[in-house]
Amino acid sequence: MKRNVQLPYELFVALIKFHLFQDDDYADEIATGLEQKLDALVRHELYAKYKTAPTEEEREKARQEYLDERGVRESFRW
Repeated sequence: MKRNVQLPYELFVALIKFHLFQDDDYADEIATGLEQKLDALVRHELYAKYKTAPTEEEREKARQEYLDERGVRESFRW
């Protein structure tokens, strides 16, 4: 299955300048932006897994993984 990923405009422009113009000034900005995007993708996958799990046990496990990834403290959870 082919999937598309959207990037913020600023990150896209930084990637173009880095790769096409070999401008190393954008390396840190690109690394930070891609890390943030990867974190968001992981959180989305965990949330989707939580919402679509076939059994209650799998759903609860996925919910806990999602909350762990989001950084929600144990004392704040229901």
